[in-house]
Amino acid sequence: MEMTGKTNIDVASVDEALTTTRAVRRRLDLERPVDHQIILDCIDIAEQAPSGGNQGSRRWIVVRDQKLKEELAELYMASAGKWMIEAHDNIAGTGHPQEKVMASAAHLARHLVEVPAIVIPTIIGVHDGSGRPGLFDSVIQSVWSFCVALRARGLGTAWTTAILSREDDIATLLGIPEGMTQIAMIPVAWTKGTDFKRAPRYPAREITYVDGFARTWEHGPSDPPRHADGPGTIVEVDIKAPAALVWPYVSDINFGEAASHEFAGARWADGYDEPAVGAQFIGSNTHKAIGEWDVPCFINYHEERRSFGWVTSDPDNPGAQWRFELASIAGATRLRYSVVLGPGPSGITAAIESMPDKEARILHRRIDEHRANMQRVVDAIKAAAEADAAAARATSGDRSGSRPPLS
Repeated sequence: MEMTGKTNIDVASVDEALTTTRAVRRRLDLERPVDHQIILDCIDIAEQAPSGGNQGSRRWIVVRDQKLKEELAELYMASAGKWMIEAHDNIAGTGHPQEKVMASAAHLARHLVEVPAIVIPTIIGVHDGSGRPGLFDSVIQSVWSFCVALRARGLGTAWTTAILSREDDIATLLGIPEGMTQIAMIPVAWTKGTDFKRAPRYPAREITYVDGFARTWEHGPSDPPRHADGPGTIVEVDIKAPAALVWPYVSDINFGEAASHEFAGARWADGYDEPAVGAQFIGSNTHKAIGEWDVPCFINYHEERRSFGWVTSDPDNPGAQWRFELASIAGATRLRYSVVLGPGPSGITAAIESMPDKEARILHRRIDEHRANMQRVVDAIKAAAEADAAAARATSGDRSGSRPPLS
């Protein structure tokens, strides 16, 4: 592993600030005043962020006047706060996956007026889709630096944007001229405690692609890539349906047969008849260049409405590792379908052994084949689950449209 160069920067402290700068709402100290100089110090730091075209076009508005905060709070309540509170009240105590998020959002909506300071970063210019430097590419990183600098000093922030649906009203209230773009509304306060932790996120190897979209590697990769590097791929789709409607298709070992050009169905192994960790089934496959074959599969992930996965050939040294993952996002379910080849032997290792000089090409071609079939499967799941959701809405008479963003 290549080591970092020596600097006078305390890397651990920088990493701590970067990885624990949370959207703080319920832990904002609404009673402790915030000295204006601290905010200015953090803006000075934020202004060192990179700027498209090296243009100093950011302008910061700090709102401390109580009357102005009251009017901003009213705008926030009208834009999204009322809905956030109602949504929280509807799901409170139900165990809904968004319950904690909505509790936090509702708390800020109720108490925004009490926050010691509200910062609205703006930038000279109006987005026109031209791609010219100096607008969003010059301000987003600066505002994030501002939030991290405050975190390092014991203060909390929350990046909110729902109020920007009332940007004309904000401009009138604060005297913001035409030709300026408002970026966010950032409440600022000391935090109650400083013990913020890292959030659960996908590891870098699962969301970082090398030399092409959706190409993953468990190790390395070598140059040129090798089977031992653990090549894989991922497809993802957002489904306008709750996880409860997506799950039956994900956990159905036969569902993908109609969509895939290679998977030809599955049957439960003797002694098994339903999905569970440790259960076994036999997958049938067909390929124009390979023929037909069966492969034993062993379920190693089964968390209802969250994950379903299996490995092939040998549970201790699998030929491939397959997995569905479901995550609830605003108004939808994100379905993620992944595969990793190896580390054990499979049909592809036999092909590599016969043509070792073409290993990288064989790997890329096989991964591309898998990804195409995986995309067909998740598209079929999306169509089926969204049809179920539409039918459920029609039955219940629900005609609700889109909701405001949580931020």
